[in-house]
Amino acid sequence: MRIRSVLAGTAATTATLIAVAAVPAHATEYTSDLKLKGVQYDAPGRDSNSCTTGNTKNEYLTIKNYSRRTTVNLKGYTVKDAAGNGFTFRSNHYLEPGDYVNLRGGKGTDSDAQNVVYRQNCNFIWNNDKDTIYLYKPSGSRADVHSYTKSGSDRDGNGYITFHG
Repeated sequence: MRIRSVLAGTAATTATLIAVAAVPAHATEYTSDLKLKGVQYDAPGRDSNSCTTGNTKNEYLTIKNYSRRTTVNLKGYTVKDAAGNGFTFRSNHYLEPGDYVNLRGGKGTDSDAQNVVYRQNCNFIWNNDKDTIYLYKPSGSRADVHSYTKSGSDRDGNGYITFHG
């Protein structure tokens, strides 16, 4: 009788350990309508941060409003990388439910119709090997965060990673 209760206890402990091990280690989900949809972290072509001939405009972060009814103004939202390089949306830019914006490097004219905002900076922000992208609300609280590695996150090797579908 003693052997069976020990085996039953061991089976219960093993089942608990398996269930705990199945939960992802980093499964933080923030309460925000805005999320990082994806990032073109490695702009196609040879990297050049020249404002006239470079390819920083081809590096972009897509931010999407996943709300079904709320329009969100991006003014005051901040995006940063792991090293603290960042961009703060200084102007009103409204995202209707389901709408998105591409935050591009380089210089250009922001356009609601084209869903684009330019950082007005010709330096690359996202690392080509690995990085962490943070999205902060105007209050300073975190709206979303995602880390990536070229070898582990970019399965097709095209320099683009999707975080939220």
